[in-house]
Amino acid sequence: MANKRIAVIPGDGIGKEVIPAAMKVVAATGAAIEFTMLDWSADRYLQDGTTVPPDGFAMLARDFDAIFVGALGDPRVPSNIHAKEILLGMRFKMDLYANVRPVKLLDEALVSAQER
Repeated sequence: MANKRIAVIPGDGIGKEVIPAAMKVVAATGAAIEFTMLDWSADRYLQDGTTVPPDGFAMLARDFDAIFVGALGDPRVPSNIHAKEILLGMRFKMDLYANVRPVKLLDEALVSAQER
């Protein structure tokens, strides 16, 4: 089975701490994956004004099976333009509008009577 290619955008702040740890967890599953780190962050924006490279969204769609995104937003960028362009770009240009996370019901009592 071929490796699944995952683009990784660690983001800013806590994202730069959480994403590397999460990558270790995913790698520990033994899944056939290949991570590619992308430097789309406030640091990059502050360095050279780049939020997303000109072909960034096309490259994500063409070259990757999934996108792993950390928290975005940095007080050094008061408008958070970099975060808006990345997140809204993925939502609108790639039709990735839903942040769906896997969930597991821990206790049946947490479900209302109407939902049963």
